[in-house]
Amino acid sequence: MSEEEPRNPSREKHAKAPGDVGRRVAARREELGLSRQEVAERSGSATPYIQYVEEQQAMPSMSFMLRLANALDTTVSELTGSSMDLPPGTGHAGYHSRLIELSADECRELLSTHGVGRISVSTAEGPAVVPVNYVVVGSLLAFRTAAGATPAAAAGHVVAFEVDHIDVALSQGWSVLATGTASTVTDPNVVHKLNEAAYTDPWPDGRRGLWLTIAPTRLTGRRIHVRQGPTPPPG
Repeated sequence: MSEEEPRNPSREKHAKAPGDVGRRVAARREELGLSRQEVAERSGSATPYIQYVEEQQAMPSMSFMLRLANALDTTVSELTGSSMDLPPGTGHAGYHSRLIELSADECRELLSTHGVGRISVSTAEGPAVVPVNYVVVGSLLAFRTAAGATPAAAAGHVVAFEVDHIDVALSQGWSVLATGTASTVTDPNVVHKLNEAAYTDPWPDGRRGLWLTIAPTRLTGRRIHVRQGPTPPPG
């Protein structure tokens, strides 16, 4: 039997947490803007098998995983989730990397994608930085929290909001920093619009119906770009 033929589900090895190979493969493919056919061509596989890997709890052979990781410009560890509990940036610096300042327009474009950002707030115990699920509506950044939760302390204060993306496989990434005043949303119509615009509910459980918005007055960002080329010799 070929390594690229779906096996009997009763005999299939299930990916153990934190593996979840299929979802990680699909997420990386979509991040790169590739179709399943393109990934199949890159990895010397068949499109139906890529679909099978993404949709079933399959654990392909190591040789195929190596080809798949190469096709997706990542590593087997990233695809299997074995590095999920490690902080980003544990890889080596890229060859001939450059630090590039981003324009305000580039920062807005990167911020416009939904995701998770980090907000800095001042609390009774001192400064704190906490992650929040956010959405961009017009020129505003918006996030939900609970009254009394740490992010709620941002209301009425000038805060810093940071979003980044780290590509461990290529040792490159970007970060954007927005500063502005955070405000509590009290208008029911605006709250309704924000609820409709939200891509996802806040990841933490519990009731989190308090919306805050940030009107950025300053946007700065940086990108680490790595020139793709031959690996330099040791030393």
